[in-house]
Amino acid sequence: MFSHVMLGVNDLEVSKKFYDAMLGTLGYGPGVANKNRYFYRSPTGTFAITTPINGEPACHGNGSTIGFTVQSAEQGDAFHAAGVANGGSTCEDPPGFRETPAGKLYLAYLRDPDGNKICALHRPG
Repeated sequence: MFSHVMLGVNDLEVSKKFYDAMLGTLGYGPGVANKNRYFYRSPTGTFAITTPINGEPACHGNGSTIGFTVQSAEQGDAFHAAGVANGGSTCEDPPGFRETPAGKLYLAYLRDPDGNKICALHRPG
């Protein structure tokens, strides 16, 4: 459904360090530079960070969440830990399994250095 997701950031290099570390736990290489942006590509889509092209400060969307698929709870824990160790902050409940109307899910929430809400999600088989 989606070709890409792009988030506005205020300090491109601080955010690159955060996303390089966190996405590295999922097997993705460092962001690839293109002007004032970094791109993280996968076979199924692209995630990118950018400084806003209008010159205004970036801000997070209240109520917005960007979710990344992880293959296990352990990978989700590593994703979350890498994010916190690189300028992110934990939010919501601690990482772990939750019973939801959609079934049992592993979820790990954090905020990036600009306050964007990020989630690692695993659906056990």
